[in-house]
Amino acid sequence: MCARADTPPAPRALRVAMVAGEASGDQLGAALIEALRARAPACEFRGVAGPKMQAAGCRALAAAGELAVMGLAEILAHLPRLWQLRRQLERAFLAWRPDVFIGIDSPEFNLGLAARLKSRGLRTVQYVSPQVWAWRQGRVRTIARDCDLVLCLLPFEPAFYREHAVRAVYVGHPLADQIALTPDRAGARAALGLDPLARVVALLPGSRLAEVRRLGPLFLETAAWLRERCPGLEFIAPLASPETAEAFAAASAAGVRRLDGQARLALQAADAALVTSGTATLEALLCRCPMVVAYRASALSAALVRGLRLVRVDHFALPNLLAGERLVPEHFQGAARPQRLGAGVLRALEDAPYRAALLERFAAIHGALRQDGAARAADAVLDLVGGAAAS
Repeated sequence: MCARADTPPAPRALRVAMVAGEASGDQLGAALIEALRARAPACEFRGVAGPKMQAAGCRALAAAGELAVMGLAEILAHLPRLWQLRRQLERAFLAWRPDVFIGIDSPEFNLGLAARLKSRGLRTVQYVSPQVWAWRQGRVRTIARDCDLVLCLLPFEPAFYREHAVRAVYVGHPLADQIALTPDRAGARAALGLDPLARVVALLPGSRLAEVRRLGPLFLETAAWLRERCPGLEFIAPLASPETAEAFAAASAAGVRRLDGQARLALQAADAALVTSGTATLEALLCRCPMVVAYRASALSAALVRGLRLVRVDHFALPNLLAGERLVPEHFQGAARPQRLGAGVLRALEDAPYRAALLERFAAIHGALRQDGAARAADAVLDLVGGAAAS
């Protein structure tokens, strides 16, 4: 009998560990999963995942909402739970031995986990650079030590990392790919049942419960201030979850129509918006919605930021960071008052040359961010791991 040649074992599926916090991270993770599967169909995904990542095929070891903690001071109360979760994930990932770990945003949690995993021989990626170029710049040294790759959403970030010998790739922002270059305002209004001729202001008090509790009353006071001066204005407020909707319950009594999610439709339909600082400000820019940006941290968090001089940039709103100038009004802490916020909204509604110039800049920034981000991110990850899992 002739001896049969040994058949080499088939390479195992690419294993990807992922940890995403909040709705924006879940959305980024889902798009990345789909892009990786398009290039390497035999992929397995496990980690901390929201509903979109789970629908894309990620096995959830914990829910993304477990990482939704904001503020320097607020996180202290959650540290024991977060440390326990991180230890559980470390054990699970080391037992599974993924080809790469991808932390999506949530840098305070993910960079610590990346450090532990890299020390045990796993490749590590941080998807969404922390704003290390803006504040606490010393963190770049730990990023260089603990991350094999940083996937950057903003075009000015890789240059900062190159100065510190960190491998970083600009992939563009997936939101810029998802949102049309010419938003359908009439269609958005029809979908929401809004009068096509009405002047509409969107209120986005945040996606996290603490944000809505802190900024919701301020936004409603601003809506009342505006209504006194423009009685015909209509107000809509997309809320991210039943919990945030409940926290914003006073909106209905104030004549503000609450929406179940639908933030993008609201921004496409609105003539102007009042927005909490964060990803929603970028979404407003991409939807061509002039905005006023506000943020209030807890008194302790604000004191820590100011007292320790942690911030190294002149602006905090994403549109202003991208423009390199104060493109839209932004107000922090005590400066965020109804009169100031309302005056900015009125200008966006009534100053036609200002509005036209703003929308022109929004369109240019949209084009620069539109890079097929999920595909570029997937290519960078596969390049890091050599295109396929080890046999």
